[in-house]
Amino acid sequence: MADTAKTGSYFLLDGHLRIEALKELGIDQVECLIATDDDTYTYNKRVNRIPPIQEHRMIARAMDRGVAATDIAEALNLQVESVIRRFRLLEGISPEAAEMLKDTPCSMKVFDILRQMSAMRQIEAADLMIGQNNFSIMFARALRAATPDNQLATARKGKGAGTPTPSGQQIARMERELAALQTQVKSVEETYGVDNLHLTVARGYVAKLLANGRVARWLASHRQEYLGEFQKIAEIDTLAPIAEPDA
Repeated sequence: MADTAKTGSYFLLDGHLRIEALKELGIDQVECLIATDDDTYTYNKRVNRIPPIQEHRMIARAMDRGVAATDIAEALNLQVESVIRRFRLLEGISPEAAEMLKDTPCSMKVFDILRQMSAMRQIEAADLMIGQNNFSIMFARALRAATPDNQLATARKGKGAGTPTPSGQQIARMERELAALQTQVKSVEETYGVDNLHLTVARGYVAKLLANGRVARWLASHRQEYLGEFQKIAEIDTLAPIAEPDA
């Protein structure tokens, strides 16, 4: 889109990663589409879904340049209140935590939960979510429940009688479990390649044993339970990681 303040200059509405790739390849000319309308946000409704923080920054940039919230809402088929909420997404969020989460699919509700924590705790929570690759609301709530009162942005107030409050013992237990889980995940990441190789070799060896008729007959006669398990192992096609359930 043309920059009305500077003749011959344009704003890039889409294709930022492609531009970086072209720069690395040393290509300085490429065909592109030029938008003639004076709108800094409308076109993004036609591109792939972007992370919430990037969406916030684009809305903020558009509004800073004079685009009304009502115009953005109409272009994106959203309520004006929803556009305003996206505009205020990072209010109360630590800049460091925002930078860490800028390319993640954290929902606005996750940021609402993070906003209840202190700046340092937000950074810790962001690190845990990235380490676990878990940006769900439930995980964010668990992190908030495990946050000591002195690391909350505001003290817990106004809780109804029917709302259970985690005890100090429960919170301590959750903190220990989260720390242990983080350690286990990092350990698995470091050894996954070697473990996968060992399992692949073991599967091949078991399949070779079962291909021997004498071995298969002996197992069938003396260790039928072993034969069944060995056959399951030999029939595994790939050793791909187990998919995580939907949050």
